[in-house]
Amino acid sequence: MVEAKQSLPFVMSHFTSHSPPPLRHPVPTHPAYIPEPPSTPGSPDGYQRFSSSPQPQHVYHVPAYTTPFEHNVPPQHAPSLHQHAPQIPQPEFAAWGVNHATAQFGMQLGHSAVAAGQDYVQRNFGTIFPSTPLKHHFNVSNSYVINKLSLVLFPWLQKPAAWRRIVRQSSNQNQNQTPNQPAVEWAPPREDLNSPDLYIPLMALVTYILLCALHAGLTKQFHTKVLGEALSRGLAVVLLDFAFVKLGCYFLNVHESTPFADLVAYGGYKFVGVIFALIPSFLFTTPLVNSLLFIYVFLANAFFLLRSLRSLVLPDPHSPSYPSTATLAPAARRRRIIFLFLEATAQVLYMGVLVRI
Repeated sequence: MVEAKQSLPFVMSHFTSHSPPPLRHPVPTHPAYIPEPPSTPGSPDGYQRFSSSPQPQHVYHVPAYTTPFEHNVPPQHAPSLHQHAPQIPQPEFAAWGVNHATAQFGMQLGHSAVAAGQDYVQRNFGTIFPSTPLKHHFNVSNSYVINKLSLVLFPWLQKPAAWRRIVRQSSNQNQNQTPNQPAVEWAPPREDLNSPDLYIPLMALVTYILLCALHAGLTKQFHTKVLGEALSRGLAVVLLDFAFVKLGCYFLNVHESTPFADLVAYGGYKFVGVIFALIPSFLFTTPLVNSLLFIYVFLANAFFLLRSLRSLVLPDPHSPSYPSTATLAPAARRRRIIFLFLEATAQVLYMGVLVRI
């Protein structure tokens, strides 16, 4: 027992004198480079065919041996897949079995077909529905619309000298002018208050149709045919007025070549007065008030047409399309003035038909 106690310190000293061996972690080794996959066979045109989308290939050169302390390398030294965006190969016509020459020929043929179609439409329908005059008559602004409405409803507030239309220089030569004279044209409505436009007549026609539908609804007689009847009635009045003015200019031998859109615009301004006479009729049922309003808008529209159509029937010598050799005899001038009064008087018939809804 004593010997066992004496040998115990010797054994403990033996284990404490020898420390355990240090632990060594295995260090991974990497190959010096990653071999590239074999390239796929290419076509004669240089386009590679892939069974799936090609993946970007990156080669990373890593040292063959790294120490554990090299794992703390800053991230900017590590290769990143986002540093270089993969470039997607542009598709070529060769992928579909079409060479470049055939593709270029097809594109040129398509452009030629589109150009031929545009030329055909312009030659056959450009004279019936010209786009340039329509753009000119819709070139309006907010201030023009407000001032034009006040001019239509209160035409006698404008001085006689202010009714003359404004002309400006044009790049197109007028057929009635000599080559030595500068080419001029009418200013658009945005720049000239006296220039006719199609925006106000079109909006007034739509408003007139809605008022007819509202009146039918208030009297519990609304039907979808009310909209068609109102539209047909409005278009018939405008076309009848246009035909009367056009025939009068033809028989009076008026040399002024007024576009179709100008005459339609002058005939469409009557809807503004009709709306002004219809709106109070929803509030006042007194026949006397409605009759006074109708007489006022009729006189206002008649005076407006007298001043506006004067530049057509009795053209100004400074007009851009007025022939320089044209002379107007006193008898012919008198007949044209009578025609203007007939056109102004006929407005009472047109507007009388429109207000009876």
